[in-house]
Amino acid sequence: MAESARGAAIAAQDAASAPARRSRITPEREAELYRAVLDVLTEVGYDALTMDAVAARTRSSKATLYRQWGGKAELVVKALRHSSPGQTGEIDTGSLRTDLHALVTRQDDCVVEQNSALMRGLAMAMHANPDLRQAFRDHYIEPETREFRRLLQRAVDRGEVRPDCPAMDFMVHMLAGGFTVRTLIEDQPPTQEFLRSYIDAVVLPALGVHTD
Repeated sequence: MAESARGAAIAAQDAASAPARRSRITPEREAELYRAVLDVLTEVGYDALTMDAVAARTRSSKATLYRQWGGKAELVVKALRHSSPGQTGEIDTGSLRTDLHALVTRQDDCVVEQNSALMRGLAMAMHANPDLRQAFRDHYIEPETREFRRLLQRAVDRGEVRPDCPAMDFMVHMLAGGFTVRTLIEDQPPTQEFLRSYIDAVVLPALGVHTD
C-alpha cells in the first residue's frame, strides 16, 4: 500500500509539472519493458524487485513506470501475461484437442520452464502481498478465464462438449495444475510433451472428449 501511494504521488507530481509530455508507450517499447521486468524478476524474485531497478534496467523514469502501471504488482503481472502464449480464445483448429495442443506448443520448452518457475515464485509472494494477489486476479486470471471460455464455447457449439458438463468450470484449474505442479512432484519442468499427455489423459476425459 505504501508503495502504491508513493508511486501515485510520484506520477501526480510528474504529471503536474509537465502534463504535455505524457505519451503513449509504443508496443515495441512496452514489450522491451516487459522483458526487462521478467529478467529482473528471475534474478532477484518479487520481494527484492524494485521500481528503481526496473527503471535503471529499462532506462526509464520511475514516474513513467508508475504512471503507466501504478506499481510493481501490476507491472509484474502484466509482464507475465504478455509472455503467455497469446490470445487463447483466438485458437481455432477445428477441435478442442488440437486447440489445446496448439496452445502448449506456442512456446518452446525453455520458455515454458522459465514461466513455470516465475509462476511458482509469484504464488509464494502472493501470500504476503495482497496487492500482488489482486493484480494477478485482475490482469491474469480473469483474462485467461475469459479466453478459455471462448475456446470451450466453440467446442460446445461443435458438439464436442456437453453444455452442462460440470468439468468446464474447472478447466483453468486443471491446466494450471499441470503447468505448475509437475516440478514440485517430479522435480521436472512441464515440457510440451508432458502437457500434451496431461491434456489427453486428464483434461479432455474430464470434459467428456474422446481422444481415440
